Parts: sequence; structure tokens; C-alpha cells
Amino acid sequence: MQIPYTVHPRPDTGLFNAKLGVWLFLASEVMLFGALFSSYVLLREGALTWPHGYEILNIPLATLNTVVLISSSITMVMAWASLKLNDFAKYKRYIGSTVLLGFGFLIIKSFEYGAKFSHGIGPGDSTFLAIYFTLTGLHGLHVIGGMIVNGYLWGPGSKMWQSDPERLTNRIEVAGLYWHFVDLVWIFLFPVLYLL
Repeated sequence: MQIPYTVHPRPDTGLFNAKLGVWLFLASEVMLFGALFSSYVLLREGALTWPHGYEILNIPLATLNTVVLISSSITMVMAWASLKLNDFAKYKRYIGSTVLLGFGFLIIKSFEYGAKFSHGIGPGDSTFLAIYFTLTGLHGLHVIGGMIVNGYLWGPGSKMWQSDPERLTNRIEVAGLYWHFVDLVWIFLFPVLYLL
């Protein structure tokens, strides 16, 4: 028995099942990060003194990471567009580039974390640093999750192109929605933590 609506949209929502599922999942992720951002705002407003991120954090590395993540969103879109244009070779290059850019983001972030830890700076030193490590650490876990999915769709999952190309295209679209969400979270994290 085949599961319905894996390729064609459902008549009640106009979305195929995976797309509907990822939108519901992303709604829960918005609530998770929204709660953390709200906690940050409340703690910052209630504090008598609060450090500025630009005094403690490495803005050049964070800016580079922002460029890396935005670039990875572009390669993710290009991977999906390549499948829509029936160009599997370009798809493999673009989805592979997305995974590599994710690795690049994590490597840059590890340099930033390493510099903090080597100077004895950690999450237990202040409320700001606790929030910084919590938000950026959780975001990093989401990047790793997206890289695992994209890596699978680059490797073993790409075999679906021979048997069901439209379904693979749909999976890339869904993975792209998640990846863009991860990028969007960073676009909020960067100014809130580093620049304000």
C-alpha cells in the first residue's frame, strides 16, 4: 500500500503531506526559539546592567558566519531548482555545497567557542553568556540536524531520482524549508546577541 499525498497535494490543504508536516514542525520551532528570545528580552530588561555583545563576542567571525549561512540558503534553493530543471548533476553539486557550507558554519563557530573557553569564559560566567551559549548551541544543533538530512539526500537518498524524481524534489523542498528556518533564526540571533 502506498501512502497518499507524498507527491501530489492534499485536496483539503493544497500541500503534500511532508510539506504540511514540516510547516507544523516549524511552528513548534518558532515557539521554542520565540520563548528563548522572549526570555532574553525579559532578562535583559530586568537587569540593572547588561553587557553589550560587541564588547564580548567576535563580530567579524559572526559576520562571516552570516554570509556562510545566507550562501547555504542560496545553494539549497539552487539544488531544488536543479531538480525542477531535471539536472541531477547540478543538484548533487548544490546540495553538497549546502552541506559543506554547514560544516563551514560549525567550524567558524567552534573557533569562536574555542576562543571563549581558552580565556576561561563560559556559560556560568554571566546571564548574558548563558543565553548566548544556549541560543547559539541550540542553533548549532539545528544546523547539524539539517546537515544530516541534506547529507542523506545528497548520498543514499538521491537514489530516489531514478525511481521517483518528483518525490525527491518534494523532499528537497521540505528540507529547504527547514534549512531556511535555521538561517532565519541566525539572522535574528546575530543582531540581538552580537550588535545590541
